[in-house]
Amino acid sequence: MAQGRERDEVHNVALGASLSVRWVQGFPKQNVHFVNDSTICYPSGNFVIFINIETKKRTVLQCMNGIVGVVATNIPYEVVAFSDRRLRPLIYIYNFPGLTRRTKLKGNVLLDYTLLSFSYCGTYLASYSSLPEFELALWNWESGVILCRKSQPGVDVSQMTFNPMNWRQLCLSSPSAVTVWAIERSNQEHYLKAKSVKLPLEDGSFFNETDVIFPQSLPKDPIYGPVLPVSAIAGLVGEEAETFRPKDDLYSLLHPTMHCWTPTSDLYIGCEEGHLLMVNGETLKVTVLNKIEDGSPRVERNLISPVTMVYQKGGVLASGIDGFVYSLLIKDTNYKVEDFLEVERPVEHLMFSPSYRLLLIQTDKGSIFIYTFGEEPTFEKVLEACDGKFQATDFITPGNEFCMTLTQSGEVCVWGIEDGACVSRVYLNIQATVLACSPSSLSAAVGTEDGRVHFLDVRDVESPHEVHKAFLSESPVQHLLYDQRGMYVLAGTSEGHIFVINAKPSSLFEILGFIEMGKGILQISTVSPLETDIVEVMVLSPLPETRRSRLEIFSLPKILPEVSANFADERGRLRDEFIHKFVYETEHTLSSAVLNLYSNRIYGFCNQVPYICSYLLPEKEHSGVHILKPYQKIQSKQYGPGMLSLSPHGLWLITIAKCGILCIRDIHTLEAFTRCRSHSHQGRGIQSVRISMDGQSILVNGRDDNTLVNLRWRRFGGILANDILEYSQQLTTYLKTIMDEENDYLSIARRESLDLESESEHAVTENMQLSTDSSQEELVKVGNIEEIPWIQQKSQEAIKNEVKLFSNKRKEIKRGIKALAKTVLGMMEENEAVDDIAKLEQQEFGLDLEELERLRNENEQEVEKIRKDVEMQNLAKRYLAEIIKEECWNSMAVKGRALKLRKEIVEVQSAITLVKKHHEEEDEEEEEDGTVKDTSLPNYMLGSLSTDFRVHASLLSSQLELHSREEKINQIILLKDIIYKVKTAFNSEFDAAYKQKEIEIARVKEKNVRIKEIILDLQLEESVWQPEFEDCEKPERTLVVESSEISAQRHIKPWQKAKTDLLVTREMERLLLTRGPDSRRRALMDMMGGVLEVKKEDILRMVIPQPPFMVKPDALWSEEERKLFKEYEKKVKELNEERDKYRKSLETEMKKLQNSIQEGTQNFDEHLKRLFERRVKAEMVVNQEELKINNLIFSLLLDEEISSRETFLNNYLARKQEERNQTTEAIRKSREDLDTYKEHYDNLLAEDKVLDRSFKKEFSEIPSHQVDILYKLFKRRPRIHKHKIHAETTSLVPFGERPGSGKLNKDAFAQLMKAMDDLDSTNNMPEGLDTSVWEHFCMTRRAKVENEQKVKQKAAGLIEMVAFLRRRTEDDEKVQHEIEKVFHELILLQEEKVKFQLNLTIQILLKQGQVELENFQLMLDYSDAILINKIIIEDLNSVIRTQGQKKVASMMESKEVHKGIFQIEWEHKKMEMEMEDLNQKAWDIQMLFFSRDRQKYLNEPNYETLIAIQIGIMEQTIAVLDKTHKKNVENCKKLLKKLRRYSNQKDIANYTLSCNLREELVAVSERKDICNAMGSKLTCEKIAKERYENMMRQQKLTKISKQQADQISILQAEVERLRMKTFPALVQM
Repeated sequence: MAQGRERDEVHNVALGASLSVRWVQGFPKQNVHFVNDSTICYPSGNFVIFINIETKKRTVLQCMNGIVGVVATNIPYEVVAFSDRRLRPLIYIYNFPGLTRRTKLKGNVLLDYTLLSFSYCGTYLASYSSLPEFELALWNWESGVILCRKSQPGVDVSQMTFNPMNWRQLCLSSPSAVTVWAIERSNQEHYLKAKSVKLPLEDGSFFNETDVIFPQSLPKDPIYGPVLPVSAIAGLVGEEAETFRPKDDLYSLLHPTMHCWTPTSDLYIGCEEGHLLMVNGETLKVTVLNKIEDGSPRVERNLISPVTMVYQKGGVLASGIDGFVYSLLIKDTNYKVEDFLEVERPVEHLMFSPSYRLLLIQTDKGSIFIYTFGEEPTFEKVLEACDGKFQATDFITPGNEFCMTLTQSGEVCVWGIEDGACVSRVYLNIQATVLACSPSSLSAAVGTEDGRVHFLDVRDVESPHEVHKAFLSESPVQHLLYDQRGMYVLAGTSEGHIFVINAKPSSLFEILGFIEMGKGILQISTVSPLETDIVEVMVLSPLPETRRSRLEIFSLPKILPEVSANFADERGRLRDEFIHKFVYETEHTLSSAVLNLYSNRIYGFCNQVPYICSYLLPEKEHSGVHILKPYQKIQSKQYGPGMLSLSPHGLWLITIAKCGILCIRDIHTLEAFTRCRSHSHQGRGIQSVRISMDGQSILVNGRDDNTLVNLRWRRFGGILANDILEYSQQLTTYLKTIMDEENDYLSIARRESLDLESESEHAVTENMQLSTDSSQEELVKVGNIEEIPWIQQKSQEAIKNEVKLFSNKRKEIKRGIKALAKTVLGMMEENEAVDDIAKLEQQEFGLDLEELERLRNENEQEVEKIRKDVEMQNLAKRYLAEIIKEECWNSMAVKGRALKLRKEIVEVQSAITLVKKHHEEEDEEEEEDGTVKDTSLPNYMLGSLSTDFRVHASLLSSQLELHSREEKINQIILLKDIIYKVKTAFNSEFDAAYKQKEIEIARVKEKNVRIKEIILDLQLEESVWQPEFEDCEKPERTLVVESSEISAQRHIKPWQKAKTDLLVTREMERLLLTRGPDSRRRALMDMMGGVLEVKKEDILRMVIPQPPFMVKPDALWSEEERKLFKEYEKKVKELNEERDKYRKSLETEMKKLQNSIQEGTQNFDEHLKRLFERRVKAEMVVNQEELKINNLIFSLLLDEEISSRETFLNNYLARKQEERNQTTEAIRKSREDLDTYKEHYDNLLAEDKVLDRSFKKEFSEIPSHQVDILYKLFKRRPRIHKHKIHAETTSLVPFGERPGSGKLNKDAFAQLMKAMDDLDSTNNMPEGLDTSVWEHFCMTRRAKVENEQKVKQKAAGLIEMVAFLRRRTEDDEKVQHEIEKVFHELILLQEEKVKFQLNLTIQILLKQGQVELENFQLMLDYSDAILINKIIIEDLNSVIRTQGQKKVASMMESKEVHKGIFQIEWEHKKMEMEMEDLNQKAWDIQMLFFSRDRQKYLNEPNYETLIAIQIGIMEQTIAVLDKTHKKNVENCKKLLKKLRRYSNQKDIANYTLSCNLREELVAVSERKDICNAMGSKLTCEKIAKERYENMMRQQKLTKISKQQADQISILQAEVERLRMKTFPALVQM
């Protein structure tokens, strides 16, 4: 009962405990922002980190709903906005430095915000979302409402900025486009309007784009119909047709990377290709700036593509990927690149502070630098990022001052617990995996990917040092763990080995042995109570086959280092019986498991279900596998795979999971008494957690967000704190002496390691000196020595021991093998000397029969495998051949063939019809008519010669009647049928000719048999022409492979060979049996030459034998012999005559046969030529019909294009009409709003006038002179002193004073009211005025001032609304113009369509030579052409020709006459010109001028001497003039220097005056604005006064004009009287 009560008390105390964030260590992955002049911020995981640049103090703002998305800051208001990353994210806005939430913005975004940007003035915030909305929204963040939004599907934006000088402009850039959005406002209504920037091509040139919707430069085609845009040709009718471009018209444009605004509202855009663009903010005209190269080009680096860019006075600062910041000095359209600053890493972000005194530089690694401008610029590192994400973390014993982190690249950092400052860094330059700190010494262990464990000395936290390195195995070290008392280090590898290492430096970190476990170790847990001498170790590994988990528990005694040789075998494996290894399995999979402090219970985190279970270990020992069942089970309320860990005192169970929530639970009840969300599931939760020895600090490391969080207790005390503090004190007391001893050894080990390094270096140098004379092989051997893992060393040592143990036996076996080998070699030599029959094969001398059998089996398997592969390949090829044959040969109704007789005869091929076989079956069913029906159309109107092939054309429609689409389609089908019939008709003729050739070849073969016999009889050496079908005549032979075509030797299987031999033997036996006795055949051959009857053909081979006496000389012959000789001669003569007769008959027969063959071939040649002409004509007919089909198809396509164009125009018109309705509605609404607003403005203006007029009435009770004084005070306004900006700031800030915002207006109004308080003081009250009257006067004046401010605001809003209405009206007019343009285009298209349907393209047959054209001057415009008869043209041509000949004759006659006249006139003119030349020459002779110089030349004897004297005088004169000129030049130069000096003085004075003038202009403009705003009443009075003066002036001028009119009338009367007086009087007589 007492124990349960104590637990309840602990639980109640724990309910009040909670965790808070002490500090967060993370590095920026996004852009860093300035909050004010001295503070920057950036997101990291679930936090936004603020850093004070001056004090380096950090402040943390936590997002409670998960990981922080994008961040933006507003410097004037000092607020920070950030979004969270979750489903339907929110935007939070917090004040700084209070970090209190100001508002929360909720939109319709489903997934994530990608960009946030504040306007430089006003309460406007722009947000951009990614998939699926791609929505740009404009917020009023102060009121928390969306003012307007626009969606642009599929457009990803990389940068979004407001124009610093005009919040109504917003620039969005992506790697493919730049868009400037204009924000228009009408009272409370806002409107977004986009304008795209037309980017140049990749080479910097511009592409002149044509209008896709209404192209103006399309060519006109009077023959083939209208030429339509490519969108109509593509058949597009929707919105995609407005932007469609063919592939050939698409060009690669520049790819923007960054942009920045200028004070003139222009844009500078940096491109990936290295170009710098300047965009006009109003017209969006793009200018490619030219780069000016200086004389000294940079070596090995160049600013190719700016990654980030910021504006400064006179240019921009940009950075690339080369680690340099460049200054781009821009002047007009040129810029010059200068080096500004060198940074150690590539720069990703640049940003100026609000005062432009500081430049923030952010690298790709996440480090932050600050460059301070001034007389002595400074470059300072504010934040140094770690190289990679945090891989592991741990506390340095005792855990209340420092902790360590490890990155994947081997960077170890030491951090302070209190402030999170980086104390030191050490780079191991390894692929690190795990980190653990020793409780028994100030050392740490680092595991690597290559299987090593590095031990570090951390006694001096400012300079950690590596003191030892252990190479365990070649597999990565995935787990590294110290027990609670720091006796052993357990290292788990990926192969399932757990190495036990002595953790004490005094043992030099000796490896005691290893234990084999299953692969994929999940967790290692240790328990080492102070009162025991053993360390209990539990290892968790998965069993994926059975969906269970395996738990293996073993014990390591304290005396293990002393008896490790007995505990481990020769290979270093610890024996199971000594370490008491037990194996357990759970019924379900666990992701984590730990052993409690008393080694009697296991706590596991279930992998598939969200439960935490506890298992009781059996008290009795067992063998084999024991199945554990849950003893206690509780829901974890955490999702995802989790991890468990115990606190040092064993009473807290810490659980982490993928959800990112850290829970600390009571070990007995498993209930969580505190929770903390330090990370989120978007960053895959928490990777590891470490708790200090006293429990005051908890380190939580994220898995993917690269954030390390240090948590501390907010309310921590009572029993909850006493337990862990008491345990911490006990453990510290226990470890104190051990730590002191081991730290001393650690310092010794460090000195030894330093000495060893120096000795190794010295030894290396000595070895290098000694080995200079050695051979190259030895150097190679020395260089190739590699370090061997400990586990392999132990294995090699075990092998060496085994070799030593069995060395004698090995020697005996070797001697026996050598003797046996010698015997076999002798047998092989004897085998070489015997005959081939008795010789054995080489493989039969192999003694290893099993190996021979294995090799034979392997060979057979390999041969079988190759044979199967070849068979499958052959099968695939046969299958492919069958498919090709079926598709390209069997599916053809008529196969393509040719006909040949001799090589010189032209080939005739059959028409190939690629139709299926069912067409042939249909043709067989049709009945062929012998006669052709007469068609109603003549041949020339039919457009082809198909009737020559007896093809019906009566179903064809006339070419002049094909207007509808259905008629054209039917005509195409009929024309295809005609083509098919023409080909079929020719194929039938070809088949007949083919059969005829077969017959002719058979006849020639029959005759060639006789010709060959005759040639053989006549013994002639003539060759016989034998006709054969070639492959082109029988193409089916190409599909059959003959045996002669195969060059490779055929593989015959053994059973086939045996079968062939058996058949040959049987055939020989059968022939021998059928032949019988051979005596009859031999007798016939001996007596009669093998024949029973002599044939006529044998005469040529007959020979009369000579008498035997002819061997003797003639003188020795007898009479009988002479008679016999005469008879012999007579027989010979008769035989020769018979031979001659028979030979002549054979020759005559052979000539007849040859002539017959030649006549047959000639006849077939003629038939073949006619067939060839028929084929040419058939091809002509087919081409004619196909031409008609192509024309009809083209007309159908053009009809479809016209229909597509018409549909698109109708759709476009509908969209424009809808847009017109929207613009009309917008105009109507704007007018209504404007009228309402104007009414309010008029009411305010009237109220202001009423206040002014009713002033004297309200104060009518007081004296008039006081009323006048009060009225003057009533009109008086306080002067507001503007805050003067320092000259230094003015010179640095390029944007100067930005336009006023709502905040500035409120501040100005508050300042005005404050100044009014000064005016309302009693010090300004006139003398003798009552205090109540003065208070009433002050209230009235204050109401008047407030009203005037309202009038000013309303007037500004009214101007804005009028401008908004004007823009909407312009948009409406533009849309109306587009609609009119579409209507006009539709009318033109309909006219073209009607014209195209009426103007048909027809095909007419004309005879060759009937139409003659000179110089190929073809007239292509047949719009007014008609079709008439040829005879009319010929008659007209004959009449024209006759009249032309007559005219030519008369013209020749007149030509001759004119020619004579022209010749006479020319001769006459020639003579006149010659006469004028002669007269001119005579006059020139008479007027010839004879000067004094010529006279002197003729009269002076020494003319040359005189000339020389004159030349000398002139030279002297020139020298004097040159000297004088030089003096004048020197004087002018002196004067010019004085003038330049005076000019510089004037320039300085002018610059001073211009600066003063600028300030005066600003003051004048301010005064003018004040006068315009404040003096509305004075203006009205002035206007009234001017009107009154004009009226008085007009009245005065009217009076003067009347007086002058009277005077003029009097004077006119007087003039009339005087005129009448001077006229003569004509009196009638």
